[in-house]
Amino acid sequence: MAPGPRRIRPRGGGLRLPRGLRVRLVVAFLLAAAFGALLTAGLTFHRARSAILERTQNTAVADLRTQLDSLAPDLPFPPSAEDLRGLTLQLDRAGGSRAWRSAAAYREGEPVAATSDAPPVPAGLRSAVERTGRAAYQHVDRGGSPWLAVGMPVAYADDPRRPESAGRVSGLTVYASFPLGDDQADISALVTAAEAGVLPALALALVPALFAARSVLRPVRHLRSGAERIAEGQLGTRLRAEGHDELADLTRSFNTMAATLEKDDAELRRLEAGARRFAADVAHELRTPLAAMAAVTEVLDEDAASGAMPADTADAVRLISDETRTLARMVEDLMEVSRFDARAAPLHAEEVDLRTLVTKTLQLRGWAEDDRVVADLAAAVPVHADPRRVDVILANLVGNALRHGRPPVVVSVRAENARAVVTVTDHGPGIPEDALPQVFERFYKADAARTRSEGSGLGLAIAYENAVLHGGTLTAANTPDGGAVFTLTLPLADAQVQP
Repeated sequence: MAPGPRRIRPRGGGLRLPRGLRVRLVVAFLLAAAFGALLTAGLTFHRARSAILERTQNTAVADLRTQLDSLAPDLPFPPSAEDLRGLTLQLDRAGGSRAWRSAAAYREGEPVAATSDAPPVPAGLRSAVERTGRAAYQHVDRGGSPWLAVGMPVAYADDPRRPESAGRVSGLTVYASFPLGDDQADISALVTAAEAGVLPALALALVPALFAARSVLRPVRHLRSGAERIAEGQLGTRLRAEGHDELADLTRSFNTMAATLEKDDAELRRLEAGARRFAADVAHELRTPLAAMAAVTEVLDEDAASGAMPADTADAVRLISDETRTLARMVEDLMEVSRFDARAAPLHAEEVDLRTLVTKTLQLRGWAEDDRVVADLAAAVPVHADPRRVDVILANLVGNALRHGRPPVVVSVRAENARAVVTVTDHGPGIPEDALPQVFERFYKADAARTRSEGSGLGLAIAYENAVLHGGTLTAANTPDGGAVFTLTLPLADAQVQP
């Protein structure tokens, strides 16, 4: 037999609190008001019920005592069963509106009632009267209705002929039971009134709850909007603090924080602008003397190559020439970085096949005939790009793979998801995992011990900026088999993104 369909229960079932702060405040206020109203109604009901029952009990005892005071003196002692029945009959007739049913007992005898339908005397009540010798009462249930049973011992009246018996218990005990229907109706009316008053109380409590929530949430909303403006860069945002409560203190703290952020931001911008200007000025001022030095080193290189110089001098000249060229490349890189920082880097884009750009880059640097570099150029991939800047990106990626990886370095070009994708993969040890997030930072070198190298630490940073300038991306990762892979994406010619 195939199993029936499974019932899937939604996760997170059960009671969920409202999400909005306004709703939470109103609900909390209403719950507090409801609890207070219920507590007050409960206490009031308890006190009123106790007062009603106590009044009924006191009145019943007083009425029974009054009747006994008038009827007991005529009763012969010791009374017979008929005398007791006659006494109870007179008491029942005198009960009036209470309609009590009485019974009387003498000493250890059983209670005698006027009629056979009289309710039995509770054993607990009889025991309490006999034990204490005082009037007692007990609430009992008769056919689902509340009744009150009262037991009262009768004492001897003052008799000048027998002064020693005055006030002593005569052994006669009278019991009376009567319904509490009217009192129960009064108590039920109290319950109905309490239940009817809860909803109006909650409705009235809703108005101050809304006002309270509004007064609390208004500064909170202002703080939220102020925080959003701060996050958007509007550091001059300030809020008006009203009052002297905790929310006003929080608003003043927010203003202090905003002022501090604005001051620190202005100082950081000033320092950053100064640093950029300094780097650009230094690079610009170095270009002229470096050009002269490069011209001189070219002449010296020719003399060193011709053998006109001693060997030691020729080696020194070659070293100076290499360092001069390295310094010249670094100055050019710094000038390019300063253009990116100033957002003044020009983009001369044109529609071209990306395979052509890759082929030219490899040919210009002699990598096309180099067995260490393998080009995987399948179908045509038209892009709208600046050939010079794409050449800079590719040259940096391939050169970096040759310096720090192991051949073969594979350069592949393809179109994927409306983007042109170029991957440069080497078979070296790869990039350390902790260095992956920083490989495109300026002057960053994964090997801290490698203080001197052919690169300046700006090549990958410039490649990344050029990719962003085209509306593309440049990412670095490691292949599962080892080796680093750099992935460049550019918009296709028919999906170009304006920089």
